[in-house]
Amino acid sequence: MPIYRLLQNVPLGPDEVKRLADAYEHTLSVLSVKDRNDPLAEFIAKKIIEIGQTGLKDPAQISARAIEELGLP
Repeated sequence: MPIYRLLQNVPLGPDEVKRLADAYEHTLSVLSVKDRNDPLAEFIAKKIIEIGQTGLKDPAQISARAIEELGLP
């Protein structure tokens, strides 16, 4: 899964990793992205990590902001 690979290089604790992983999974579900090898999945993971580093804590809010910022339906 792209988000775990990307998070290996980010100094985060287990709670933060879980929060971002939850936001990532929720975003993929909302957007119906099933193939984790799809370049869109990695693009989403990067955006989730970027937003998570702004201090936003709620996975649903992180997901909603990622969808909004990516301009995806």
